[in-house]
Amino acid sequence: MQNFDKISLFGIIIALGAIIGGQVLEGGHISSLLQLTAFMIVIGGTVGAVMLQSSPSVFMSGLRMAKWIFLPPSYNPQLLLKMIIEWSQASRKGGLLALEAHISAQKDPFIRKALQMLVDGAEPEAMRHAMELDINTYEERARRSAKVWEAAGGYAPTIGILGAVMGLIHVMENLSDPSKLGAGIAVAFVATIYGVGCANLLFLPIANKLKVHIENQVILKEMLIDGLIAIANGENPRLVENKLAGYIG
Repeated sequence: MQNFDKISLFGIIIALGAIIGGQVLEGGHISSLLQLTAFMIVIGGTVGAVMLQSSPSVFMSGLRMAKWIFLPPSYNPQLLLKMIIEWSQASRKGGLLALEAHISAQKDPFIRKALQMLVDGAEPEAMRHAMELDINTYEERARRSAKVWEAAGGYAPTIGILGAVMGLIHVMENLSDPSKLGAGIAVAFVATIYGVGCANLLFLPIANKLKVHIENQVILKEMLIDGLIAIANGENPRLVENKLAGYIG
């Protein structure tokens, strides 16, 4: 079961609370920060720009990956180390074929594939090469998906400035009608707030957090490979444990 990442929720609440709280303390109204036109310009323009630079599969993968902000993938090197030691001990007693019973219990396709190669008697270096290729492919695809949010963080401030310019154009066109000046000025400033705020409070932090989760998953996969290669080479379970202890900080 995935653990809920509370710090991400608290971070968003604190960030938005600080902005809104500052507005209230300065005597402003929260409603003045709510401008549908500015929201449409910034969010719509940003989404469109990101879609333009991304392939459909990468864009959708990036959106799906957003759930990692609150429900990150499991990162438990201690549990993986425990499993590898159990496999090492089972292999020591019953040979590599004894690990076949452990394959079906694994939900992760990467672990199943690695164990199956080990049971099939693949050469250690051949197995390492095949699994490292899978890791590189996974990391490249995952990073491209995370860059969807990084790209959004790059485009949003510029789109916000575009919205500000549009608002000022509206103001200039209605200088003779004072009743329309307020709305145009509001869109101009709020669009800038939306662009800079979304980029620095949401999009870029999300991208950076996704990168951390990707790195953690790569570490687990590399740890698995080193453990299984050690088992394939017939190393003592204690030596395997000592070798993999460095992965656990």
